[in-house]
Amino acid sequence: MTSTPSKLSIPAVFSRITAPWQPKMVACVNSTTEIRIAKIQGKFIWHAHPDTDELFYIVDGGPLTLNYRERNDDESSEKKVVLVKGEMWVVPKGVQHLPEAEEEASVMMIEQAGTVNTGNREESDRTATIEDVRS
Repeated sequence: MTSTPSKLSIPAVFSRITAPWQPKMVACVNSTTEIRIAKIQGKFIWHAHPDTDELFYIVDGGPLTLNYRERNDDESSEKKVVLVKGEMWVVPKGVQHLPEAEEEASVMMIEQAGTVNTGNREESDRTATIEDVRS
């Protein structure tokens, strides 16, 4: 028999986040997919997730700019997608990207369980331990 999961208030979790770039896991689906939330402000780092897509959904604030490269390590191939509240975009696996927000953005991300937030740049000062905030 499995236990009944507790419900979780996403606004309450966001209210406890005090620093940008510190993702919190709020759910795990089928043991393979994590739902994470974070506050984003400023620039992240260029990175890629070689084995997984990454979905960004803007819950509040922003806008969030997702800079990406059509050809990895080729600055001349840089493009961007700007997301506002209620919009989402999926970064395909293996695509280098750099999220940034001038104004704080509250973001929900969906990605493969265990994915490092800095992808292939695991030694970055932006690499975070994903805190599990499920009750």
